[in-house]
Amino acid sequence: MLTARTIYWPSINTIGPGALVNGIDEVSKYNFKKALVVSDPILNKIGIVEKVLKELDRIKIEYSVYTNVSENPTVENVHTGLEKYKKNECDCLISIGGGSPQDTATAIAILVTNGGDIRDYNGIGISTKKSAPIIAINTTAGTAAEVTINCVITDVENKLKMVIVDPNSIPLISINDPELMLKKPKGLTAATGMDALTHAIEGYVSSGAFELSDTLSHKAIEFISNSLGDAVENGENLEARSKMAWGSFTAGLAFSNCGLGLVHSMAHQLGSEYNLPHGVANAILLPFVMEYNLDSNLEKFAEIALAMGGEKKESLEATAKLSVEKVRELSKKVEIPSLKDTNFDIKDVEKLAKQALVDPCTGGNPKSVTVDDIEAIYLKAYNY
Repeated sequence: MLTARTIYWPSINTIGPGALVNGIDEVSKYNFKKALVVSDPILNKIGIVEKVLKELDRIKIEYSVYTNVSENPTVENVHTGLEKYKKNECDCLISIGGGSPQDTATAIAILVTNGGDIRDYNGIGISTKKSAPIIAINTTAGTAAEVTINCVITDVENKLKMVIVDPNSIPLISINDPELMLKKPKGLTAATGMDALTHAIEGYVSSGAFELSDTLSHKAIEFISNSLGDAVENGENLEARSKMAWGSFTAGLAFSNCGLGLVHSMAHQLGSEYNLPHGVANAILLPFVMEYNLDSNLEKFAEIALAMGGEKKESLEATAKLSVEKVRELSKKVEIPSLKDTNFDIKDVEKLAKQALVDPCTGGNPKSVTVDDIEAIYLKAYNY
């Protein structure tokens, strides 16, 4: 039966080649006085930040720049950015980058209006006030942090990745311009692309999936599986980059409203414990969690296989299993490492599994899971 749904995504979304100019034109309509521009050192070094600043100069908005964001953003990054926001009397944030700058800006924005320590907001729907306005400019086809109600911040002291799920933090404007994604390294393109595929697949089979999220997730699977290889092979392929931008964007709109699952819960632990890039962690774990979840919905896993270019098999179960092989095939093509090739320590399995069990993303998994189940999946991935 169809039920009432509340859908969360940014009020304004611009996407496609040239979207940066269109998006900044939208910013000019809000009469903001001064923005805190949040990015990372690499994007600052290669000129992406400067390109955005020129657009801000064009619309005559003042700004203060903060680019000391870590690859896995930390509590310290958030609080340092908040101090800069207040000191410079900013009234909005402009985030430039993939998940790290986006998540940092989101966390800062929550604290601007709600106060306290970002650790106070670990969990689901804890803030009480709408965050400061965010203009989210995405530069990778992966995290979709520019359109979601989620952000992930690392508590270094406690070796914990905090997952903050908060409708109050949704950006005002999202900008996805594939021209900002050109020439990115192969490894980064592969990792962020597999992150986007994980969003699409987990969203499609999640316990919270519904009619609109299914439509978006399914289309995202097609976009990503058909274009990621080309984007990795030729970083200047604008057509492939554009399809990846659409794939990441639509997957983000879906999972922000239906949830994720165990892949993300387990991947978060690899990120907090070993600083493993989030997309790589997702890509490594995705086929093993899919195997675990297969019997929860054979029909949907079969549809995933077909969306990824597979052919219908002699049985529904065989077609469903093909989805796992198609994911492994794509991971191999874009050179995702194995878990054994990372700094994963098998002695940490019990600890990681216990933390994954209580991660907010676990609630969206389509099949119930125990600590023993999670340990077994980590070990299977390690020994594969």
